[in-house]
Amino acid sequence: LIEFRRLETGNKILKIKHGHDLPRLCDMLTWAKELTGPVVVHVHTQKGKGYAFAERDPGKFHGIAPFDPETGLLKKAPGETFSSVFGKTLSDCAGEDSRICAITAAMEEGTGLTVFEQAHPERFFDVGIAEGHGVSMAAGMAKQGMIPVFAVYSTFLQRSYDMLVHDVALQKLHVVLGVDRAGLVGADGETHHGCLDVSYLTSIPGFAVLCPASFAELRRMLRQALRELLASQTPELRLLEAAAAVLPAEKQNRLADARAIWALGNLLDLMRELELLPDEGEE
Repeated sequence: LIEFRRLETGNKILKIKHGHDLPRLCDMLTWAKELTGPVVVHVHTQKGKGYAFAERDPGKFHGIAPFDPETGLLKKAPGETFSSVFGKTLSDCAGEDSRICAITAAMEEGTGLTVFEQAHPERFFDVGIAEGHGVSMAAGMAKQGMIPVFAVYSTFLQRSYDMLVHDVALQKLHVVLGVDRAGLVGADGETHHGCLDVSYLTSIPGFAVLCPASFAELRRMLRQALRELLASQTPELRLLEAAAAVLPAEKQNRLADARAIWALGNLLDLMRELELLPDEGEE
């Protein structure tokens, strides 16, 4: 059935419970087109509908590597990623300090926080697709003595710029951002390229940027972001890049003709694989 509601504002809402019923859905869209004024069309669907494996595990199939359609199994077993290492390390740190909490904006799996949610459900918060609210919430928690970590995709963090300035930077609050999908992200496509974070975040006074080029650096930098600032007289915001960011000077690599190149996060290893850089230990 198609439900119809008229709000006091005059806006109209059309709702269909079975969004995969195409004939009824077409009828509703035709009805919506004939109405005047603002119309909200509410369609309830099932993620992964029509493919049993995706219906059972919609999160896994939201964005997936090559797999066998007959079994639903990946053709290549997934290894560790920056996201998974981030989530595991953060969960371990939370086990050591009850003030540490995690915030996500509807990207629990994508940012590696599933393990954190399972281990510390009372300190895990999903604010939905509301990154600005996530930053403001983290600021409020920090103000009350918690150590909030907001794990967020780089391209979506752009929506939070105003909150980063007014709610965090001006208050000089100890908030940690786990910025995932920084740099070029391959399969996620151009809408998810995190190419602007370094430039706009370093323009805000008080922000410090930590940028791991390896899993070992990620573990160490996350702990540094969580702990080191606690002894500071003026805590500042720590940005943790979970994929790519400007490297410190010692990470510069010199080419054979004496030209220097600045690597961004794990692009250091990619350039070495492409033989653009010498192997470690070589001049």
